[in-house]
Amino acid sequence: MTQMEQRVTITTETITLGQLLKLVRLIDTGGAAKWFLQEHHVLVNGERENRRGRKLRDGDRIDIEPFGTFVVVKVE
Repeated sequence: MTQMEQRVTITTETITLGQLLKLVRLIDTGGAAKWFLQEHHVLVNGERENRRGRKLRDGDRIDIEPFGTFVVVKVE
């Protein structure tokens, strides 16, 4: 069974991975991002990622087990 993709809309060119984690309510504070990324398997466009400052752009796909898949969508 595949989990649904969740769209994350941004109005800027980029968002950091830490900001995305806060936006989708997986963490409460930016400081929790480092811990979260050490504790969970996070893939950005299929590659393992553990940098909270990783810049995400329109179309980037973030897979976080067991929370699902998030796709960054830029809106004007």
